[in-house]
Amino acid sequence: MLPFTQGDGERFFHSVAESAERGERVVIAAHEYGRLVGTVQVLLAMPPNQPHRAEIAKLLVEPASRGRGVGQMLMEHAERETLERGRNLLVLDTAVGGAGERLYRRMGYQEVGRIPDYALYPDGKLCDTVVFYKKLAGALAEAR
Repeated sequence: MLPFTQGDGERFFHSVAESAERGERVVIAAHEYGRLVGTVQVLLAMPPNQPHRAEIAKLLVEPASRGRGVGQMLMEHAERETLERGRNLLVLDTAVGGAGERLYRRMGYQEVGRIPDYALYPDGKLCDTVVFYKKLAGALAEAR
């Protein structure tokens, strides 16, 4: 949320790194010529009755790198990491009408529904969200 400082970002990603060290999430990064251009997280810390699923969080691609397949590459890697950890169901949410929504549809994610006023944009304006899921085991079987 604005105002968002460099320190705010550093504190957030420090907590993300600690969570990854505990095995609660996987952080995937995309680099181009040694420069970070995108990232995504796979959240693994689920309740005991949901050991088969994971959640996608914070798919971020820098503006200059958008439209070049970075987001799709990150998501494909996230799906492989999810399967390697014995999970076969991914869930996620994203802002209605954004590039994320289009990407997830192209990649075979199924819409569950929409929630009005779910989150806030950085400027404080309310944002509707769409919730998606994808069964990875089925997706792999269909590809074979």
